[in-house]
Amino acid sequence: MLTVTGARRVLVDPRTEREGDVVLHDGSDLATTLDASGCVVTPGLVNAHHHLLQTAFRTLPGTRGVPMAEWLPTMAAAYGRAGHDPELYGLAAAAGAAEGLLSGVTTVADHHLNWPADATADDTVALAAATVDAVRGLGGRLVFVRGSARDDPERAAVSAEAIATGLLHERAVGGVDPDGGLQLAVGPAGVHSDGEATFRALGEVAARHGLRRRTQANEQVDTAIALERYGRRPLDLLEEWGWLAPDVTIAHLCDVTDDEIARLATAGVTATHAPGCDVPMGWGIAPVARLAAAGIPVGLGTSGGGSNDAGHLLADGRLAMQVSALVGPQLPARQVLGMMTEGSAVGLGRPELGHVGDGTAGDLCVWDVSGVADAGVADPVAGLLWASPGRRPRHVVVGGRVVVRDFRLLTGDEREIAARLAERLARTPAAV
Repeated sequence: MLTVTGARRVLVDPRTEREGDVVLHDGSDLATTLDASGCVVTPGLVNAHHHLLQTAFRTLPGTRGVPMAEWLPTMAAAYGRAGHDPELYGLAAAAGAAEGLLSGVTTVADHHLNWPADATADDTVALAAATVDAVRGLGGRLVFVRGSARDDPERAAVSAEAIATGLLHERAVGGVDPDGGLQLAVGPAGVHSDGEATFRALGEVAARHGLRRRTQANEQVDTAIALERYGRRPLDLLEEWGWLAPDVTIAHLCDVTDDEIARLATAGVTATHAPGCDVPMGWGIAPVARLAAAGIPVGLGTSGGGSNDAGHLLADGRLAMQVSALVGPQLPARQVLGMMTEGSAVGLGRPELGHVGDGTAGDLCVWDVSGVADAGVADPVAGLLWASPGRRPRHVVVGGRVVVRDFRLLTGDEREIAARLAERLARTPAAV
């Protein structure tokens, strides 16, 4: 049994609050007590959109203040110099997952788009497994999205099939392993990158295995490329290709019309806001208030280190509030906190996540609000986002297991993780 005691305020879910303690059962007869005095307790955060490999390639020269047409080859060249192998993938994922856990992220969705051109299906399974093992080894939950970016449609589908059959437990339901620690999904990068054949081929794999589908659409650059290449807007193409449906989540959605928002709502699509990527890349700002008002569940994601440079979801929640007033009404803190918990979980098809209480996954974060960074804060829950944007949680629990205690990662040495990644990046591919 895990008992969190001394809580001044406990946020049970994004919609309700109650005073008191939280008791979670981890299946054992032992009791662990975490002191939450002077703290706010929230559900574990759910990062609905990340690219974990990019954790190894942050602040690269030539990736800031440039158009996407220059950004993409710069990133691709960096991947090529480092080489694609399970060691690099695992170390990058470990760094990204550790960063996430130390900022309250208990579940991360990794939209993996970069695959070696000459990789066999077995090679891609090994690369995916390295990512899975790294995140799960640190105690985090992973949603691994077999993505595609200009991949051959047939090769992408064969790889996705091999990953699904090779990594999912035989008793997995809806692409989720029985313990909830691993979920698989599929997702082309977007219509700017992949054509109809890829969307349909990966969609068929998803249908066979009950996997959810994810893609990116309607960043300003995505709209421009779709209009130039097809003479149509991205959502028109996604609808025609069978990718506007309740099992689909779309990230970004910066450049959407009211009619398109209505179509998304009618189709039952969920959305992911990624301001930490969209703002610095100049892709626009998703009209979250309009999406939510239409009844579209909206989650929050950081996107990857190549565009964001950080995997701190709470900080991106603060950014989401700050920029929201440029495209509509100011988003309230509780709504944004709901986006990064329940909203993201809905987009993953995981109703057990994003809550604290009976019958949930047992993921929570304990945030200390007693220091000077929160001095004078009238509403500690709102202060989680508005004050101290780089804050770390005092404790983090995943599935009833304490993975961060007193601000320290218990499941790995963060300095060692960083050092191992730095050492791997210093080696040339020939030496790997």
